[in-house]
This record gives sequence, structure tokens and C-alpha cells, in this order.
Amino acid sequence: MDGEGNKPDTAPPASSLKPWLWFARVGAILILLSPFFYLQRSNHSIAVVDEQQDQFIGSKVCASCHKGVYEKWQNSHHDLAMAVATNEIVKGDFNDSVYFDKYNNVTSRFFREGDKYFVETEDSESELERFEITHTFGVYPLQQYLIPFEGGRLQCLNIAWDDQKKVWYRLPPYEVNGPSDWLHWTKGGQNWNGMCAECHSTSLKKNYDKKSNSYTTTWAEINVGCEACHGPGSRHKNWAEQPAMGRATLVNAGLTVTSKNLSAKNQAALCAPCHSRRFQLGDNNHSEGELLDKLVPSLLDEGLYYPDGQIIEEVYVYGSFSQSKMYQKGVRCSDCHDPHSLRPHAEKNELCLQCHRKEEYDTETHHFHKKTYQGKPSDGYLCVKCHMPGQYYMGIDYRPDHSLRVPRPDLSQKLATPNSCSTQDCHGNKPLDWVVENYTKWYGTKRKPHYGEIFSQARKGSLVNSAELQGLAEDNLLPAIVRATAISLLRNYPGPETLKTFILSLQDSEALIRYTALRNLSQLSNERLVKLVAPKLYDSVKAVRIEAASILAKVPLDELRPADRKLQQQSLAEYRRAMLYNSDFAPQRYNLGNLALSQGDVDGAKTFFREAIAIDTLFYPAKVNLAMQLNREGQNKEAEKLLQEVVSEHPNLYEISYSLGLLQAELGKYREAALSLGNAADGMPQYSRARYNQALAYMKLQDWVQAEKRLVQALEVDSGNRQYFITLTNFYLRNNRHDKVKVLAETILSRFPDHPEANEIKQLLQR
Repeated sequence: MDGEGNKPDTAPPASSLKPWLWFARVGAILILLSPFFYLQRSNHSIAVVDEQQDQFIGSKVCASCHKGVYEKWQNSHHDLAMAVATNEIVKGDFNDSVYFDKYNNVTSRFFREGDKYFVETEDSESELERFEITHTFGVYPLQQYLIPFEGGRLQCLNIAWDDQKKVWYRLPPYEVNGPSDWLHWTKGGQNWNGMCAECHSTSLKKNYDKKSNSYTTTWAEINVGCEACHGPGSRHKNWAEQPAMGRATLVNAGLTVTSKNLSAKNQAALCAPCHSRRFQLGDNNHSEGELLDKLVPSLLDEGLYYPDGQIIEEVYVYGSFSQSKMYQKGVRCSDCHDPHSLRPHAEKNELCLQCHRKEEYDTETHHFHKKTYQGKPSDGYLCVKCHMPGQYYMGIDYRPDHSLRVPRPDLSQKLATPNSCSTQDCHGNKPLDWVVENYTKWYGTKRKPHYGEIFSQARKGSLVNSAELQGLAEDNLLPAIVRATAISLLRNYPGPETLKTFILSLQDSEALIRYTALRNLSQLSNERLVKLVAPKLYDSVKAVRIEAASILAKVPLDELRPADRKLQQQSLAEYRRAMLYNSDFAPQRYNLGNLALSQGDVDGAKTFFREAIAIDTLFYPAKVNLAMQLNREGQNKEAEKLLQEVVSEHPNLYEISYSLGLLQAELGKYREAALSLGNAADGMPQYSRARYNQALAYMKLQDWVQAEKRLVQALEVDSGNRQYFITLTNFYLRNNRHDKVKVLAETILSRFPDHPEANEIKQLLQR
């Protein structure tokens, strides 16, 4: 959709459960999530404000004094972010035009009746139904259309107007499994109230009521007006209306948000509440201050970004720009973009030459591309072609990557990441080896180490130890989002050294670092949690405080210091409000379930997990945690069914396959267990326990050939594991294969001379 949005992160695993439960949590639990960045909001009305508070007065009031910037803002993407559907605003062809959707075989018809706009299309029951379109969403290169539904909802139609080609077209996602799918245009994944409204209107209040499952959404101004960036303007207006000599001295002339002379970080914090992939902690109150008081930005997570930080999903700008050298050096959004018209300050390379020397960078000796190639104009010389390659989102909307990176085709060879040289409109028709060869001719062989190489290994589970990730996490010269991503990946490398990094990170000056470190401490003992986490209840940043409170929720209040107890209850109440704010989404119901579980409310937890699944049947963390609880209660049939659904829907979640295999073994389904454990072992080759348990399942089936094979494989991965050695030795002895025992003992002793069991076997065989 044509808005900005939210994306959940993943929190650390639990360790106090039986092994299959622990591994299920590795990839699933405690996701302090919030609605994906999906789509929209409802009951379109003007918000009622308290006369005693700063009030939103509307952009037209600002125009009387600020005519120049108001005129720049008019017809900008902010001005046209949302509007009532009128003849002046609607771009699409509503002259009884039709569009056939090849993805669902539905023919939709667009038409008018008087001043009203309508579409006849597929409804929530797979029937054709007539709907009135009341609002437009965005303007170029596409325009979307909003349709009122019951419960104060506005839903975003999945057919949009391509204003470049002047045709209707289908928006992604294309693979939608019928009207019951959460991503169907009539369901939550395309709901204006929760998905994008906060970024297309000013002072928007979502007002979701969990009990009635309805919205009373309001706004102060329908589009992104002056006060979206400057804050409510009533005091400034009253001040400006006084005679110049009689005006009181007001900080920032009475405006609640300072916008002049800001640092790169502080200015980005004004833009990021909309221009980031994130989850919200509540309504955007259009105030200045710490970003994590309002939201938590997504990290460089798999599926969102490539290992080197390049964009994959629709992540908007903040996560990319905050990685860049420009951002680290103090370049601000407004240094490139006029904040009112949103247009770049200059065209082509002139924009970059505001800072970079023309004689050094705007030359063929730097970019090696001509402005004319084979008699035709070429744009290969443009800075943005090399340093800001982009992708198309929403089918036709090209968005450049704002990480402003140096092209690295060598990393493409190592990590299968994209590079600007190999894009379709550059040298995409050439093999990668050709690109690397010519790049090397131009720029030499020297390459800087890149965190992407470490992230790639950590994502695959092939990183030998945590030292390199720790180095990234503790490197203060790296961007905060990179360091926080390293911390999040460290959860897969538990141990004392990793714990030291987490503890050190709790004291970092960056709130995102403190927040991410906290999320990896939840499995410590209560005593350690009180010592390490309780001080974060006093953190000045909301996201950090409430994360600390959620972690401490399992600690009885009487184990906290008296001074901490009241603050814990206050911060936990903040956490609940943040979750309830977005409880129209599965992740928040899931988080509320985890909170209930940590406080002993098992029935409440199961209810929340089931509600999360009802909202989105593909939201697997809720299925995993519900399965965990059902297993504790001995309801293993339903637990197995839930895990089977997860594995079927997400075959690459190998840790869930492992959990499923152990549960199947518990149920005596050894054939199924062997298959599930084998799948887990194949996907997690460094986790030898999965292979070992597969061998045990084959032993239960008396499939001795497979049992031996899998035991040998487990020992090859972890040759120092004494349990594996003993099991394989006993297997050979029971089958009178003393020659195998001798070879095995000698092999192990060649690697581990002090191995006690191997030495004992050697002595027995020598008698």
C-alpha cells in the first residue's frame, strides 16, 4: 500500500523448557511485534480536542503567513496522501471500465452514479458485490481507493490506478488464498485503520476497541499537513496574531516541534515515524524527542534486508539511511529533499555535488561511464545509478535504496546479494564474473571487510563462534542498526562471552542497542534478571522501559526492591497499553498471551494465542506457543497438529521440525519422528542433537542401518560429545562389532587424547 508501515522483530528463546519447547522458541517467541506495515484505518472524522491543550488548526490557517512554503506543499505527495473521492482528486477511469484480475479470475467494474464512485468486485464471500469508494489514497505513480466496511473500517481495494500508463492494475501480494486469507482486500492485511492511516493523515487516532473489534478512527487533518512535522499550531497562531512588538518570548515561537538546525539523528526522528519499517507503541502525537518513545524500528532482519543491509522488502527509508556513511557524517533528509515540496534540491549529479567535489567524482575516471553510449543518451554516469539502486514496490513504484553504498559485486559472488552494476537497466545481461572483472580493473583489488559476510554466516548457522558478531555489536563506529542486528543474531550463540556483550550493551547511549540487548536476557534466573534488568525500569526511553517490564513480569513483585515495584507495575501497564493499541493484529494478541503466561494465567494465555491465530492463520509464533502449552497439559494431539501446520506452511523453520519430531517421538510415532528430525538435521547441519535424536528414533524402529548412519553423522559434527560416543559404542557392542568399536575409539583418541570413555574402551579391548 502507498503508506509506511510496521514490522515485527524476533526476541530471544526460552531455555527453561524441555528441549523441543526450547527450540520451538528459538525462532518464534516473545516477538514484541506490532502490526506488519500492511494497510489502513477508519471512521473518518475530525478529532475532538481539549481546549486547554495545544490544538491542531489545519494547514490552511498556516497559509496566511507562510504562503511560499504552503504553495510548495500543495499538490505534493504529503498534500495528496489521502483525500475525499471527488472529481478533482480521482485519477482512475470510472466510466464503466472493467478490469480482469488474472490472479483470481475476477472481473471488476468501475463506474459512477452522480458524484459518487463505485466498484463491483469480489466480496468476502467470493461473490460480486457493489461497493462505494469514499476516499483516495496517494496520487502518483499509483492511486489507491478506500471502501467503508462495518465496524468503522476502511478497506483498501487491491486494484489500483497506474497513473503512468493510465490503466487499472492488480496490487501485490498476488498469491492470496481466497477471501479467508488475512491478505485478502476485505481482511486485516488490507485494513486502512491499522496498516497505513497513521502516515497519511495528521494527528490520527486509531481508537481500536478490542472488545467490539471495531474502530472509531479520527484525524485532525485528512492529509499530511504542516502540523504533522511541526506539531499542533494553536499557540504559534495565537502568538503570531499579536502585534510584533507585543509578542511574548516563546520557545520556538510556540511550536511544539523544533525543525531548524537539527542534527541528522534528530531530524530523522521527525521523519521516521512514517518513513520506517517499524511497530508503533501508540498513536503518533507529532512531538519531538527520542524515536523509541513512539516506535521501534525493524532491524536488518532476514526477509527485510539482504545480509549486507540492502533492501528486499518495503522497508522505506530510515533503516537504510541510518546505515549510510552520509547519516553518520551528519547529512540530513532536508539536505537532499525540500521538506515542503519533497522534491530534490537539484537534478541529476548536481544534488550530490552540493557536498562532493565535481572535479573528483563527476568524471569518467571515477564512474567510468559516458553520457552518450552508441549514439544514445546514457544515465550510467549518474551517482544514484551506482550508489542508490532501487526496487519496485506495489508493482510500479520505484524506490531507491537510501543506504548510499559503494557497489560491491564481489559480495554478490559471496553472498548472492544484488549490486548496482548487475541491475536490469545496467549490465544485467552480463555474467557476474564479467562485472567483477571489470569492476576490479577500474577500482583495484582492495576491498574493505563488510558486516554482511558475518551476518550471512550467522543467518545460516554456519558462523563458528560468536566472536565476530560480538565485535560488530561492540564497535561504536558502526551504525546503531548494524550493531543492534548483531546483538539480535547473538541470541543463537548463548554463552558467558555473549552474555558479557548483552550486559555491556545495556549501558549503551543508543536506545535501540539497549532495547535489543534486553530482549536477549529473558531466560536468566530471577536473581540475575532483577540485578540486570530492573535498572532499565528507570530508562528515559519508553521502548526500553516497557521491554524491561515485560521481561520482569515473571518475577514475583516481592523479589524486586521496594523502590522498583511501583515502577515495574507502571511500566508493565505501559506495555499492556502498547499491546492493546495494536491488538487488532495477531502479534499483539500473541504478546499479551506471553505476558499472561509469564504471570501464571494459563487460560488467558491460550485464549490470546487462539485469538492471534483467528486473526491470521499464518502467524506461526502463536501456534508454536499454544502447542507448547498444550504439550505441558498433555494435549499432544492438538499440539502435534499445530506444529505440523507450521512446518507445512514454513518448511524452512527447521527448529520447529525438530520440536515436532520430538513431540512425535513422545507420542510413539517414531517413523514420523525420524522424518521430522531428519528434516531438522538437514536444515541445521551444525546442530548435532537433531541428528542424534533421529538416530534414536531409528533405533526404536529397529532400523539398525539408518540408526548407525545417523549416529556416525552426529559424531562427525560433534566428535567430542561423550554421550554420542557411548551410544554408538554400545550400539556396536550389542551387535558384536568389536572391530568398529576399536576404530571408533582410536579415531576419537586421535582428536581427544584425554577422552575418558574412549580410553576406557581402549583398555578393555587390550585385555
